[in-house]
Amino acid sequence: MDDFQTGLVALLPRLRRFARFLRPADADAQDLVQQTVERALARRETFRPGTRLDRWAFTLMKRIAIDQGRANQRWSAVVSPEDESTAHRPDPAQADEDLKADARAARDAILDLPPDQREAVALVLIEGLSYAEAAEVLGVPAGTLTSRLVRGRQAIVEQLTAQGVGA
Repeated sequence: MDDFQTGLVALLPRLRRFARFLRPADADAQDLVQQTVERALARRETFRPGTRLDRWAFTLMKRIAIDQGRANQRWSAVVSPEDESTAHRPDPAQADEDLKADARAARDAILDLPPDQREAVALVLIEGLSYAEAAEVLGVPAGTLTSRLVRGRQAIVEQLTAQGVGA
């Protein structure tokens, strides 16, 4: 494998995580990751050395998700229901049951956000992109991203506080 392929393989866990915020159903998220990797390999020549592979791949994933969403709306497709066995799979690294419950509550609070806020939260707070990088991935001005992030954070804090989840 060359550097591009190695970088793409190393990026897979982050792509999977972001895909789950774009497509909460497990099968849909897995499909989105696969389509992103396929497109990245097919359009490899458009990747400019010196740029960040993660930003490039997140942008590809976001565009695929938008295209799929538009296609689903046009054809009135029914989104598959969430699989009971994978609906709220806790992080196995979390040992304490209370921490697992808190993690599930936080994940649910993020998934309850409107898509634009959920994407901003996922890219900045979870994936660690800068505001400017996340704004570029989402194709919005930095001020718009900041606004979405602030509203998303507030909604998450409110929901977790209402549920009694500690900070």
